[in-house]
Amino acid sequence: MEVRGRGPRGEAPWKKLSKEELENQYSPSRWVIRRGAEETLRTYSRIGEEATKNARATRRSLLHVPYGDGEGEKLDIYFPEEVSEASPFCLFFHGGYWQSGSKDTSAFMVNPLTTRGVAVVIVAYDLAPKGTLDQMVDQVTRSIAFVQKQYPCNEGIYLCGHSAGAHLAAMMLLANWTTHGVTPNLKGFFLVSGIYDLEPIVYTTQNAPLLMTLEGAQQNSPQLLLEAALTRPSDPACHVLVTVGQHDSPEFQRQSREFYQTLCRGGWNASFEEIRDADHFEIIWNLTQQDSVLTQMILRTILREH
Repeated sequence: MEVRGRGPRGEAPWKKLSKEELENQYSPSRWVIRRGAEETLRTYSRIGEEATKNARATRRSLLHVPYGDGEGEKLDIYFPEEVSEASPFCLFFHGGYWQSGSKDTSAFMVNPLTTRGVAVVIVAYDLAPKGTLDQMVDQVTRSIAFVQKQYPCNEGIYLCGHSAGAHLAAMMLLANWTTHGVTPNLKGFFLVSGIYDLEPIVYTTQNAPLLMTLEGAQQNSPQLLLEAALTRPSDPACHVLVTVGQHDSPEFQRQSREFYQTLCRGGWNASFEEIRDADHFEIIWNLTQQDSVLTQMILRTILREH
């Protein structure tokens, strides 16, 4: 899909925005269209809580499994009806601007995916201010290595992240797996309404608990890291799906389009989809629906492999 955006050497458009407009662009709840901001956030929390409660009541699961020694280093594994260590595994990393959210309210996709034979893993990580971005990236890396070691016969590991979680998943495109003693069987990435260049966040109130410096933002920006390195995929068949909501803010849309373009220049097997009539929150809570557009895209990618 042809998309518009800044080339690799162009000036970032966000630098031309006023402080007020930059704040507005990076406040997703200000862009919702069907509900007010507060009602949207309440609905998002309610749907996540209900989906998780339902998944825990109806699916075989292993809950609060430690993947490291830290208090926040735990994950939940939900299995399909036909339990097999050779299942494909989809790992989900929740959003919340690296400072809110929980695995305990993020099992949106569990029932639609497990119904089709896909095991789903919901991963927790330490949130700011307790956790730094460097720590979160390391935790996500170790959670993936843990799943690979626990289920070495898996039919593929797929990473799905929303918003800040999409950023953490995207950082895995650059992970050095040799230090973890295992190379995960990564087959696909589903990046949903993500942030891939963290520099603009430094100049918003979202940075208050993060305490990101400009240097720290650059070191944790997959957009900038891929532009600089043009890292080549170890598996050319690994598919990266970049999605954004039609009603996400223009800055979120720009970031997704530019990240997709950078992936294409780097030789990744990437595709881009704007999810029609969805905002930043609807795009992920719709994953509770078997027939939602994004759920079907994810299932087609995973099941086509098998």
